[in-house]
Amino acid sequence: MSAETALVFGVAAPAQLPQVDALMRLAFTPYVRRLGREITADAYAWFTEAIVTGDIYIALDRGEIVGAIATRRRAADLELALISVSPARQKSGIASFMIGRVVEIARTRGLETLSLTTAEMMEDRIRLYRRHGFEIVRRGLPDHGKDAHMRVHMERVLAADASQTPTGHALPSA
Repeated sequence: MSAETALVFGVAAPAQLPQVDALMRLAFTPYVRRLGREITADAYAWFTEAIVTGDIYIALDRGEIVGAIATRRRAADLELALISVSPARQKSGIASFMIGRVVEIARTRGLETLSLTTAEMMEDRIRLYRRHGFEIVRRGLPDHGKDAHMRVHMERVLAADASQTPTGHALPSA
């Protein structure tokens, strides 16, 4: 991110659902096509409930939505179900910024883990998630059966890094 960029992170409002949906489709179309599929019209129907319950987060730059994370709460885990950045702004640190903020939220809520799944062939994303403390916990074919591309399931145990700052740096010892 450039010095003049001042991103704002927050919970998406229901009125922002059309922009979030459009951003997710724009960002994920190339990914889904690499899997040999297209995004269906109802693929993000679950966003309607997620946005009302406060489970979709956005990054704004001068009022424009430039990134979004759709999450799912599961007991002591928060799944980062979809992470998207505007194609024109990818590789500029927005995804890292958003992941860092979600880590802070999860810690505040007392959650134990963050989890996510991505296609094994998406090596750049796997590297990004590893930089944020995620480790591969298993590999396998997708449960939905819509394609035969291996998935990587990753997890970050928050209790293991409780002695670190939100950016992952160790706190100074006394």
